[in-house]
Amino acid sequence: MSDKIITTRFAPSPTGFMHIGNLRTALYSYLLSKSQGGKFILRIEDTDQERHVEGAEDVIIDTLKMTGIDYDEGPGVGGEHGPYIQSQRLPIYKEYAEKLIASGHAYYCFCTPERLESLKDDKGIGGYDGHCRDLSPEEVKKNLEAGIPYVIRQKMPLTGTTSYVDHVYGEVTIDNSELRDQIMIKADGYPTYNFCHVIDDYLMGVTHVVRGNEYLTSTPKYCLLYDAFGWERPEYVHLPLLMGKDAEGNVSKLSKRHGAVSFQDLVKDGYLPEAIVNYIALLGWCPKDTNEEFFTMDELKKAFSMEGLSKSPAVFDYEKLKWFNSEYIKKLPAEVFAERAVPILSEVCADYINKEKLAELVHTRISAFCEIKDMVRFVTERLDMDSSLYTNKKNKTTPENCKEVLVDCLPILEGAESWDNDTLFTLLKEYAASKEKKAGAVMWAIRIAVARQGITPGGATELMEVFGKEETISRIKQAIEEL
Repeated sequence: MSDKIITTRFAPSPTGFMHIGNLRTALYSYLLSKSQGGKFILRIEDTDQERHVEGAEDVIIDTLKMTGIDYDEGPGVGGEHGPYIQSQRLPIYKEYAEKLIASGHAYYCFCTPERLESLKDDKGIGGYDGHCRDLSPEEVKKNLEAGIPYVIRQKMPLTGTTSYVDHVYGEVTIDNSELRDQIMIKADGYPTYNFCHVIDDYLMGVTHVVRGNEYLTSTPKYCLLYDAFGWERPEYVHLPLLMGKDAEGNVSKLSKRHGAVSFQDLVKDGYLPEAIVNYIALLGWCPKDTNEEFFTMDELKKAFSMEGLSKSPAVFDYEKLKWFNSEYIKKLPAEVFAERAVPILSEVCADYINKEKLAELVHTRISAFCEIKDMVRFVTERLDMDSSLYTNKKNKTTPENCKEVLVDCLPILEGAESWDNDTLFTLLKEYAASKEKKAGAVMWAIRIAVARQGITPGGATELMEVFGKEETISRIKQAIEEL
């Protein structure tokens, strides 16, 4: 296939949200094609109507847009191979299923649901026994004319093996005796995934199929379909499992018990799409010749190669994602950060609070936007006070000498003509010099009185600017009374 343009696809089912594992598949499929100047197709696999969720196609398209994964063909974009929603392609699947019947690689099966149920063991497990596999043409014709419901099954070889080579796992071989005669077209006329994705991949010119390794042992069935049609098989790239780690450190397949597992939930929690994409790119792939961890999408396109893919399961570490996100947040321009942070602060802060200044203070101190409300709780309410907070060895402060500072500074601050950080800092520094006190000791007393907690995003005068004059004076008066 070296002379062909590499064409990959992402073919999700519209089931309501974009799982992190699906997003990684989309990303790797996209990067594989774009790293070699190829084409990337989006196809919606909605043939399982029972699992279809209204509006889920929009979620998929919006997710790809937010992550910068732009597709060359697909819903809303068009292309020469449409339509790109499988429920709109039903006549195509019926046509190709009937071609396989004509060539002897498939057959009509008229078994009732009751008969199929009777084949299961006590645990509800069972496989098809090939009952209709060798019906005569006359019997088939008679059943069809009688209107007996049917499915169309793939006729699997009964002996020998089927093999293929995967780019990650190498050669994979399965005994044909393990393969069941799978359904290709269901009784309602809809195709199964096992059949229609093969038809679509061929007709859309897909050269490389990228998907999770849960399909490793199913792929021989798909290879047999390609062989039955006399088509060239695509190349396969099966990705390692995506695992999650719980609070005790136990690792298992990533699920909701590990935390947010959908792209939408992560974004809702305040993670930046570009940080999520960067982190997910490193879950199962390692760039060659560099220890760099931070990549833009354009840099990922240049760096990606199949040689960097791992067989080992990748562990989704929320702490590592949080670190990635914090680094991305720090790099945001101040005005961009403020656009995101100020609306959040406006939900919880009083009108007199300087939200722009507060946003500036928390900018480099959060790892996700969901942390902002908790971080500024000392602003939105007056916390219970512990006088031991006034004690600081470095500045040699105690509750007693802090009270003295607060009493002295109160009239100075009440007389302040402007209320900005620089003016307030100058006033307090001049006071410290006049009383031969350390400036740090004065700032400590004021900061604790105003914030009512030990660790704060910003110093005394910055916080005073956030609170405004009236609230600052009120808090200092309360602190003096408490002391």
